[in-house]
Amino acid sequence: MDGLHTLWASTALANFEMGQIVMMIVGCGLLYLAIAKGFEPLLLLPIGFGAILANIPLAGFTDEGGLLYYIYHIGIETGVFPLLIFMGVGAMTDFGALIANPKMLLLGAAAQFGIFATLFGAILLNLIPGFDFTLQDASAIAIIGGADGPTAIFLASKLAPDLLGAIAVAAYSYMALVPIIQPPIMKALTTVEERKIKMAELRQVSKKEKILFPLAVLFLSAMFLPASAPLVGMFCLGNLMKECGVVDRLSNTAQNELINVVTIFLGLAVGSKLSADKFLTVDTLGILALGAVAFSIGTAAGVMMAKVLGKFSKEPINPLLGAAGVSAVPMAARVVNKVGLEANPHNFLLMHAMGPNVAGVLGSAVAAGILLALVG
Repeated sequence: MDGLHTLWASTALANFEMGQIVMMIVGCGLLYLAIAKGFEPLLLLPIGFGAILANIPLAGFTDEGGLLYYIYHIGIETGVFPLLIFMGVGAMTDFGALIANPKMLLLGAAAQFGIFATLFGAILLNLIPGFDFTLQDASAIAIIGGADGPTAIFLASKLAPDLLGAIAVAAYSYMALVPIIQPPIMKALTTVEERKIKMAELRQVSKKEKILFPLAVLFLSAMFLPASAPLVGMFCLGNLMKECGVVDRLSNTAQNELINVVTIFLGLAVGSKLSADKFLTVDTLGILALGAVAFSIGTAAGVMMAKVLGKFSKEPINPLLGAAGVSAVPMAARVVNKVGLEANPHNFLLMHAMGPNVAGVLGSAVAAGILLALVG
């Protein structure tokens, strides 16, 4: 009988807690969104699977010596994985549209307003019983408004590692919901006539300009905001490898094999933080709510800045472009193009929208640097 009792006690069935069961269901929900709905599958699938692994009793995945423990320690706690992801994203980014129309930098900057508005929102939540966000916690939560998953993970790992799972899930969930969240906001803030505005054709950008641009961006960030240099630097390295034309093998590796391998480990590491004791809290509900607010404010601020910019510009500017200032690349740009085509079937805004879209990537990295410098 003692042997049977020992055998039963060593099974997962005898050790499951309700919270672990709930989190495994959450993990299955993320898998469903990734597989059946196609919502950010490259990240939500490994995150969901990691959540299931992390909540298996006695498996020891997240204990010292377990696989997920070391993946998180090596890649997330050190900040290496988000930086490698940024290098790969840089290698896939074309700054041509931004260089051809530098005014779009303002739209990328305006969309980051959601980050700083949410920072104050997170602090105000402390007035509600049950919430206790520190300034570091609030800063990590606020970065969700930038709609940049790697940046959110990088900042959360530095400022609020206990909230990393909830912040990462919120960031990638709202990135996946861009086609649902953004159009109503865009339409509410613009008229049909404004959405019909056609943009002048962009000028051709030379190879020399594309090579010098990442170097200039890195120099400026290093001089004025060195805290943002890790993210901006790796992004610029990837972009320089792409544009210089002499290291195609390195550029292709960064765009494909390397970023794919890192994405698998990044997702599993984030999933490892979705344990019941860390995720099933009132703080998680607050983070999810604030993430939606941050994303909405960022979209609205970008659209309003585009409208203001259009009033002072010699050439007309379609205010929809402001919504692409959030750094969900290239999904936000595609949404702008789609909404523009609904108003005018001959209004192709995709290339124009890529300008504020890539500016938003830089903007979110700079915003993370500012927060890290202030409260890190």
